[in-house]
Amino acid sequence: MSDAPPANGSPSNGDLRRRILDTTRRLLVKEGYHNLSMRKIAQSINYSATSIYLHFESKDALLHALIDEGMQQLYAAFTSIVGQFPDRPVERLRALCEQFITFGLDNPEYYEIMFQLRPEQMERYPAEKYRRARRNLDTIAEALAEGADEGVFEVADARVSASTIWASLHGTVSLLLAERVDIRIDQNDFIETAIRQTLRSYTTRAVA
Repeated sequence: MSDAPPANGSPSNGDLRRRILDTTRRLLVKEGYHNLSMRKIAQSINYSATSIYLHFESKDALLHALIDEGMQQLYAAFTSIVGQFPDRPVERLRALCEQFITFGLDNPEYYEIMFQLRPEQMERYPAEKYRRARRNLDTIAEALAEGADEGVFEVADARVSASTIWASLHGTVSLLLAERVDIRIDQNDFIETAIRQTLRSYTTRAVA
């Protein structure tokens, strides 16, 4: 295994960091947090453990980086939706719900690491990363607050309501990823009904 700087077609620092993250993501989901080690990651990419430590000080730092990366990807998708529906909070909230579910189903490894993997002894998630992650919830809360101002949503606390929406969407994604939905139920019908019922909890008029 190599510790040497990249040369003659070897991965650059950026490429090596990407390989480390991608390999860690797969190993975390396949083997679990407690079975993950820096040595195992290094063996998987044919580098020494020392090379891993040049980029990440611990496996917790790796896990934090993956959570942060997934959260930023979700936020980028949310930001695009906000731009599409700047003055239409009902349509925006529906699109945000759809995007959350799509993200989870399209990125099951990221989703498990972001929302389902909870090692008991993991280091505290860094505050700056937590603030970045919270922007996703804030985006949903902002749509609810704007809709409440317009009289189309009925919410007492936008942040609390956003959290309950998040919980409902998480349940939908988790059941689908775990294949725990009755096989007689069409997946698209299941998703559409889940979103419609979630929105009905907060709207002052019927939601199509």
